[in-house]
Amino acid sequence: MRSDQGQCPAAFFDRDGVLNVDHGYAYRPDQFEWIAGAPEAVRLLNKAGYLVFVVTNQSGIARGLYDEASMHQFHAQMQDSLRMQGAHIDAFYFCPHHPEGTVKELTVRCRCRKPEPGMLERAAREWSIDLGRSFLIGDKDADMAAAAAFKIRGIKFDAKIDSLIDLIRKELLAAGKRGVNS
Repeated sequence: MRSDQGQCPAAFFDRDGVLNVDHGYAYRPDQFEWIAGAPEAVRLLNKAGYLVFVVTNQSGIARGLYDEASMHQFHAQMQDSLRMQGAHIDAFYFCPHHPEGTVKELTVRCRCRKPEPGMLERAAREWSIDLGRSFLIGDKDADMAAAAAFKIRGIKFDAKIDSLIDLIRKELLAAGKRGVNS
């Protein structure tokens, strides 16, 4: 789906450890738990006119720990929870590959697995994104490398010390100041 209103800035989020608590290969409903402030952060971005995307490596699929259908159910649960809180994610992008997987057809090196920028490139093909005003929030060096390869700002997040909602408020304030000074 493309935005019909011109280009919009986008907020790309890694999933585990940024939006939801990383319980290790999370895919079951009982493993779903928001990072503090995540729904509010997404709602703030929605209201500010940002497209919101999840870009997530899901090597558990290549490792045979769960299947794509289970991951999609997990994403649907996230989306349902967000909708009940007046927010939404515009699209989920995932990489099911891993070079050391056990599912033969998924045991490959690919361009979609972060640190490669393939998921971000796909989003840019499918949506009208203003890359100059877009950013990626992730908790790993691979996330920052994907942002750099895609030529958007990467923001490193650590749920143990950072507040996601405060980070988004600060980002929106800075974006407003950049817009005034342009």
